[in-house]
Amino acid sequence: MNDRHLSRRTALVTGAGSGIGAAVARRLAADGTRVILADLSRDAVEALAAELGSEARALQLDVRDEEQVAPAMAGLDVLVNVAGIGSTTNAPETPLEVWEDVFAVNARGTFLCCKHAIPEMAARGGGSIVNVASVAALVGLRNRAAYCASKGAVVALTRALAVDHVADGIRVNAVCPGTVDSPWVRRLVEEVGESLDALRARQPLGRLGTTDEIAEAVEFLVSAEFATGTVLVVDGGLTAA
Repeated sequence: MNDRHLSRRTALVTGAGSGIGAAVARRLAADGTRVILADLSRDAVEALAAELGSEARALQLDVRDEEQVAPAMAGLDVLVNVAGIGSTTNAPETPLEVWEDVFAVNARGTFLCCKHAIPEMAARGGGSIVNVASVAALVGLRNRAAYCASKGAVVALTRALAVDHVADGIRVNAVCPGTVDSPWVRRLVEEVGESLDALRARQPLGRLGTTDEIAEAVEFLVSAEFATGTVLVVDGGLTAA
């Protein structure tokens, strides 16, 4: 796939209704990419599509549902899997249904989107997939058992897909953000009583990341023609400390 012609691309971004997903969609649209904004919240992606203009299309999508996912992946050059949910318990305190819900969105959702996008991309001569994982895939975070495990699965899947489909001209990479100032993180702080100051302090740069900084990393991997199977950590130094 020739990655130079951004204006001729069609990209689908899951979790595009807010946070990192919305930032990725804005950045790709600014490059001239036609963007399909996919999210469980129809209202959120319709509002963003109206903001971005005629090159953006809203799509209500449940990434857990293969019958919805399969037709949504038609005609893609780029797929960015951002949709995800969290957990806030250790293993003994995690109900099975919470474990299964987290894996259903984070791992199964990413798998289903890739499963159905890859044949479409191969038929078009190649493509680029970026999966948004987390530093939780690389280090242990307290009271995040299901989340850490699910994001670890995303990293392992990324590497497997990269080697399986390199001959199809498809590159598959992942971004592992640290703690990002997003609606999801702020909800987490409210729900479990964590301190924003404590979250800032655990990253050596002493601040939270921004959604735009993660979107910049995603944009780089979308177009980095020599990168496949790469896991790009953007975490303010958390995993280096």
